[in-house]
Amino acid sequence: MTDTTAPAAPVPPVQPPSGCPFEAPPHADLLERGDPHRAFGTLRAEEPISKISLPDGSWSWLATRYADIRAILGDTRFSSDTTLHGYPLSGMTGGGNTKNRGFIRMDPPEHTRLRRMVTREFMVKRVEALRPEVQRLTDELCDAMERRAGEPVDLVEALALPVPSLVISLLLGVPYDDHEVFQRLTGKLLSRTIADEEREAARSELRDYLDALVTAKEQEPGDDILGRLIVEQQRTGEIDHDDVAAFAALLLIAGHETTANMIGLSALTLMQDPDSAERLRQDPTLIRGAVEELLRFHSIIRNGPRRVATTDIEIGGALIRAGEGVVVAVPSANHDDSVFADPDRLDVGRPNAQHHVAFGYGIHQCLGQALARVELQVVIATLLRRFPTLRPAVPVEEIPFRTDMAIYGCHALPVTW
Repeated sequence: MTDTTAPAAPVPPVQPPSGCPFEAPPHADLLERGDPHRAFGTLRAEEPISKISLPDGSWSWLATRYADIRAILGDTRFSSDTTLHGYPLSGMTGGGNTKNRGFIRMDPPEHTRLRRMVTREFMVKRVEALRPEVQRLTDELCDAMERRAGEPVDLVEALALPVPSLVISLLLGVPYDDHEVFQRLTGKLLSRTIADEEREAARSELRDYLDALVTAKEQEPGDDILGRLIVEQQRTGEIDHDDVAAFAALLLIAGHETTANMIGLSALTLMQDPDSAERLRQDPTLIRGAVEELLRFHSIIRNGPRRVATTDIEIGGALIRAGEGVVVAVPSANHDDSVFADPDRLDVGRPNAQHHVAFGYGIHQCLGQALARVELQVVIATLLRRFPTLRPAVPVEEIPFRTDMAIYGCHALPVTW
């Protein structure tokens, strides 16, 4: 057991990939582009609970083993409250104040109370009822792509971003005509490179936008998530105007950004792995499992989740003291060879892919995971069926990967067919 009374100097953080995210053959020639899986493998074997430096000069624990990460995320003694002393906030999109931070940055009982207000909106049965609408939207966007045959098309702009943006706008009652506004602001909030002042300005602009949106909905609540929150919760005194705006911010950002990037990466993966793509075309029943495998393989949340210990806790042979922060490396957990055989190889038939922690674990696991699954299943299946010759329009080395963002993916993905 490691005594942390006098912590050793932290090592620099393991960096996200600087280029192509692929690790397995036939992409072995791209291993030297900075993919962290080898470094994570070394840490899992030699120092599964280690120390890393944060951008502000402070340090945090880094957990890399699957078992330890599930233990941390499943233990409420590790707090999600960003206002607590020691929370490893550097590089996150939140702030130290308590205003409008959203329930994902709270602990029970407040987290439980607020999350329950929207849980029913994202239950599997309710989300499955949206599948025909997701399919309709996807087909319309693919129709528009087909009309552009013969010219390169940015798959992110044409399909990956519009599908989840349209769906979450519909669910929340947010005008889709405003999508450029919230996508621009979300991009700034999730950037790992912009100045703090610019990020704060974006946060303020988004707050003003959502404040005006909620004010309008208070006058005319619609049959949507925000409208129901206003009628059923705000008007009964359970929450106030700012709480509704915080719900809107959380669901709007989380509802499109992660899924959009998974769509782009998944499409690129299957374009680069024609055998897996053909296997899915021949047996569409494998799509659901393939989505779980793609979620495991890519693990696009590269900067967390994060927690702070509220009491002394021993994890993986290390003593984490009260007030010390922890960053859990989701990509490392999902490539832990003690759980996933040959983890750096994409296997669309992997029998235990659903055990990944790409959506987190414990009471804070992703509220919208059922919706993300439906969107990914529909879009991937439709792309494989309608564009069997889809391929990158530029060399992989020229694709702009999101190494500058908290959520990994592609800024753009030019394709042709």
